[in-house]
Amino acid sequence: MAANTSLEYDQVIAVCKSLFIKKTKDYGTAWRILRPASITDQIFIKAQRIRTLEEKKVSKVGEGVTSEYIGIINYCVMAILQLELGEDEPNELAVDVTEAYYDERVQETKDLMMDKNHDYGEAWRDMRISSLTDLILMKILRVKQIEDNDGQTVASEGIKANYQDMLNYAVFALIKLGVA
Repeated sequence: MAANTSLEYDQVIAVCKSLFIKKTKDYGTAWRILRPASITDQIFIKAQRIRTLEEKKVSKVGEGVTSEYIGIINYCVMAILQLELGEDEPNELAVDVTEAYYDERVQETKDLMMDKNHDYGEAWRDMRISSLTDLILMKILRVKQIEDNDGQTVASEGIKANYQDMLNYAVFALIKLGVA
């Protein structure tokens, strides 16, 4: 089953990356101006909207949860890049450089998922999508607390690991929704 997970993961990421690159061609890397906390808030907005749609079953905007999970994945990549690139890199990055950064961060996150997936026995396949949403929201609250503590933790994993977990939970949700 792990081989299927790897393939499904790649299929979901291909959809997300395609949109990310198209938007990069349209807007450049304007997101580089965002502070990590602002990206965390964008992820929160998307996850909260998913939860609202899960509970109310009606969308007044016309977009469903799929586009929101895609947004969570892409914002998580942006957040990881912001943490790693810092202010030394220029705000405007070339499309090919941005794509290479995207691929590197997603591969690292996928590798983490595959290791955890091995240890947990693909438990996510038996979870409800709404539980994945709740886990993303919980991780967001953790990140906000770590950000409020100036990035310091006593016994917990850091901000990047939480973004990676959110990204992976969103991929799982999209696999369960049939995007892969």
